[in-house]
Amino acid sequence: MSGINSTVNQRTQMAGQNRLELLLFGLNNDQEYGINVFKVREVLPCPELTGIPKQTTALKGLAHIRGETIPVIDLAEAIGGLPVPDEDRQQCFLIVSEYNRRVLAFLVRKVDRILPAKWDQISPPPIETNEKSYLTAVVQYEGGLIEILDVEQVLADLIPVQTEARETADTKEVKEKGGDYHILVVDDSSVARAQLKKSLEALNIKVTTANNGRAALEILVQLADKGHNVADLFLMVISDIEMPQMDGYTLVKKVREDDRMKDLYMILHSSLSGRFNLSMVKRVGANAFIGKFNADELAEAVVARVKSVEQ
Repeated sequence: MSGINSTVNQRTQMAGQNRLELLLFGLNNDQEYGINVFKVREVLPCPELTGIPKQTTALKGLAHIRGETIPVIDLAEAIGGLPVPDEDRQQCFLIVSEYNRRVLAFLVRKVDRILPAKWDQISPPPIETNEKSYLTAVVQYEGGLIEILDVEQVLADLIPVQTEARETADTKEVKEKGGDYHILVVDDSSVARAQLKKSLEALNIKVTTANNGRAALEILVQLADKGHNVADLFLMVISDIEMPQMDGYTLVKKVREDDRMKDLYMILHSSLSGRFNLSMVKRVGANAFIGKFNADELAEAVVARVKSVEQ
């Protein structure tokens, strides 16, 4: 595992180039799955787990790793497959990851290798797949398909999040005039789009969604081609970073390069660890970064933007 871990630690320089590297792993069959190495803290053999009383979900216990107590999720069971039997865990691995401000570990059968790729080589899942399939993207490799799981959907089903911000004087004021504002939400995860849409509509704000950066750019370019000032049409764009076909960093760069929409206010919104993002936000020209998912912080960003527009 030391080779994989050292490789994981060398990848921050790729941010903003529409590139990624996937850590490939297996569950209960020959299907290969991938996870962005940016979200991987380390990979290690599964240690003894501390059980959780009356736990009946895919949350299998707690691992004590480097002074931290980390919840362990049997990823195969979480997506509807067979759980790993207790007696097999010593032959399995933990992928310790950071998602939505949580450090957690995914129990997997095997960890294979790291595969370099570009986001424009990665496709959304076939249209026939159900939105609850836990599949967010696929990449063709060596005659087969590598599946990228919608981990945000997995976590939302296991650990639901609060999507409505607490009521304050500022949010009440925004609600009163929210119908005047329109926000473009860009995210490849159906659950993330739904969370954002629900939070923003609770502020009475109109929402348009796109499922990747390329689709969002097409919406904006079509409006600009028709003579619209997109910076006036949209209060802001809130975009994920990791998306098939075009990532959020590239979307921001493309918008800033187009004189017709370079003034559009853009927020990057991602479960990627913030330590990678603050410098990249400045480099590509985004206005702000918000880590997923906190309804109060999202509302604060909207309130601040509304106030700046109305000054």
